[in-house]
Amino acid sequence: MFFKKNFFIGLILFLICMFLSGGALVHAQAYARSQPVPPPPPWWYTLEEGKNYFRSGAYASALISFEDARRRREERFTRYEQDMILIMSMPEVRRLGDSLEYLEWYIETTHRTEAAAALQELYYRVPKQSLRGLASRALEEFDRLKAYPEAEYWLGEVYRVEGEFGIALSQYQKAYDQRTLLENPEFGKEILYKMAELRQLRREYTEMAKILEDMLKTDVLWSRESFSRSNMMRSLETNGVNRFLVLFRHNEPSVEKAHRLMGFYYYNSGRHERASENLLFAFLIQNSVIIDALLQSQYNYTFTSLSNLMNDIGRRRDLLAYLDEIEYFKTLYYLANSLYGVNRRGVAREIWTFLRDHASGEWRGRALSQLNNPRIDQISER
Repeated sequence: MFFKKNFFIGLILFLICMFLSGGALVHAQAYARSQPVPPPPPWWYTLEEGKNYFRSGAYASALISFEDARRRREERFTRYEQDMILIMSMPEVRRLGDSLEYLEWYIETTHRTEAAAALQELYYRVPKQSLRGLASRALEEFDRLKAYPEAEYWLGEVYRVEGEFGIALSQYQKAYDQRTLLENPEFGKEILYKMAELRQLRREYTEMAKILEDMLKTDVLWSRESFSRSNMMRSLETNGVNRFLVLFRHNEPSVEKAHRLMGFYYYNSGRHERASENLLFAFLIQNSVIIDALLQSQYNYTFTSLSNLMNDIGRRRDLLAYLDEIEYFKTLYYLANSLYGVNRRGVAREIWTFLRDHASGEWRGRALSQLNNPRIDQISER
């Protein structure tokens, strides 16, 4: 009897608890449904999230994030565009004509917050004067701003590491075609370098060279052919490397790699005159960057010779890392070889001697070999 009584009491308590917990659950669910759903993160946040995935090797997650970033930006500017179309299609607005000023007045006086936010975003991304005071031009810009070149580029990066070079090139090209929308306009050159790199990997050397030549059109000193190439080469041959670097500076790091790769390309194809010109420009830019970096930390720094410059670089980890990044000794070696190939043998020997004394490993060994038996050898890599 005692057992039965306790059993029924326990059962009743259990049912009461279940009822109360079920009611609490229903209440919690109802409360959750009543709360506003937080908006999805903005496209730029999703892009950064994708970059983190990419750098950690989670390429599938990165791909999803980059696609989401592209979609979210397109959706946002489509919404802005639709808000503006809705306003501009109203009879009272149509009577105002194609005046952006009148459109702004109408939006402000009628408290159209969505349209006001759309214009605010537009003016942040596009110079207002470029719209020429036309409401129709503003509408065109909303359509153009749907594109997201950074997302297209990073999608290309995922396809590149996955070995899908054809798709990667297509993505890079799409990003470059949209380059006027890049947050950092200089990033357009990085996209071109990626395209050139893939062309090289695919052994499409003519297409690679075409990309690099287009990049070099932005190098003003290089384009001044009558001055830059003949006079600088004559100075190098007559005065030697050290005097040449005293007389000339060219701090244009964004095109250094283009000159360097073109120099290797022309050297490998036997066009030593053109190789020597490109490699000389790469070498000049490399040293201009290094000397300027030393000047920033030592205001009275003066360049005297390459040998002394190497001693100064030896005390700077950042500059030692820069030497590796720009293939400094490799650039000098093939500059000397290309100069030898066009009978500028004195300055070629000067450079080989410098490499013998200051380089190490492969480039010291090759320089020693050239000093003993000068010749045109093949480039170490295409």
